[in-house]
Amino acid sequence: MAGKVIAVEESLSGTLKSALEREGYTVVRPGTAGRVDATVITGMDRNVMGMQDIAGGPVIIDATGKTAEEILKDLKERL
Repeated sequence: MAGKVIAVEESLSGTLKSALEREGYTVVRPGTAGRVDATVITGMDRNVMGMQDIAGGPVIIDATGKTAEEILKDLKERL
């Protein structure tokens, strides 16, 4: 899914950011881009931000306990 914009929580960047960029995704920090196709966060932040109530918005991936490869798989399945 090249060309997709993925917002990645800062604490999750590093290996995940590199893996996403290798697959052709554009990686940004949440809240810094006008449009994102998916957001990758930890479960704790999802509840704090109230994101579980968002319907019809971008895909939300909970990265808790997942490897970069598992997150990539989730993104490919859901985008």
